[in-house]
Amino acid sequence: MKQPSAKTAPDGFSADWLSLRESFDSDARDVAARRMRLVERLQRWRSGAARPWRVIDLGCGTGSNLRWLAPRLGGAQQWLAVDHDAALLNAWPSIFETTDTPLVDAAHDPAQVARWPLPFAAVEIVRRQLDLAQHLEALPWSAADLVTASALIDLVGQAWLKRLVACCSAARAGLLLTLSVDGRHQWHPADRDDIWVSHTFAAHQQRDKGFGPALGARAVPALVQLLRQAGYRVMQARSDWQVDGRAHPRGQALMGAMVDGLAEAAREQLPASTERVGSWHARRMSSAPQARLTVGHIDVLALPPALPG
Repeated sequence: MKQPSAKTAPDGFSADWLSLRESFDSDARDVAARRMRLVERLQRWRSGAARPWRVIDLGCGTGSNLRWLAPRLGGAQQWLAVDHDAALLNAWPSIFETTDTPLVDAAHDPAQVARWPLPFAAVEIVRRQLDLAQHLEALPWSAADLVTASALIDLVGQAWLKRLVACCSAARAGLLLTLSVDGRHQWHPADRDDIWVSHTFAAHQQRDKGFGPALGARAVPALVQLLRQAGYRVMQARSDWQVDGRAHPRGQALMGAMVDGLAEAAREQLPASTERVGSWHARRMSSAPQARLTVGHIDVLALPPALPG
């Protein structure tokens, strides 16, 4: 399987993979949000603001980040959802109502607005195709209150992270960056080659994804250091996937996708070890219906320093 995840398997995305992982992402983010008191902190930070929330969603895929966060923010919101992949931008679900009125940066990028009416939120969304590696600075940073991304920053290099923090800092925008891998794969029951495959995968993950040599599991520490140097208040919490092959058919499906993806990355990284990887893959697939897997992720919330006076 070539397209499980940019985080936990080789390079590449597919709408099917994003759909498969969405419920596990949501559960993991719920845990991290409680630990960080995420909604309370965001609402307190913006208390008294008269205008709608203005959110830039980087690497938005099929919109799962928005579907999780917008109902929790509540109230009026304007989202600019950005991805380089037109197929993913066109694969958003039909819950969003489309009109023909431009919302963001219409002079340069005419776009349709999608509206998502919720009981306690009114959400307007513009989707934009953009190469974030080349054109990050072209986004309307000065209009943003919050910049968010899910399962993105472990794909990028140090130089790109510096650009991101510089853009956000200049705009005094908050950041919410979720589901970044921290390198942990904990299998139950364990296999003798689990650690070897995990280390091989970690080496593969640091290949260049178009943003410079990827930081992989080092991304969150690097980001936190940059944010603190820029004066941000930074909070972190674990947002681990808990995948149980015994509990639900989707658990088995995700387990299988993970095994396929890790094995493919290991083969690409160490072609001479194909036989060893294949044996691990066969054992893991055989045990998947009874296995459990924890995949380590970290969520980061960063709020800009208060204005003087």
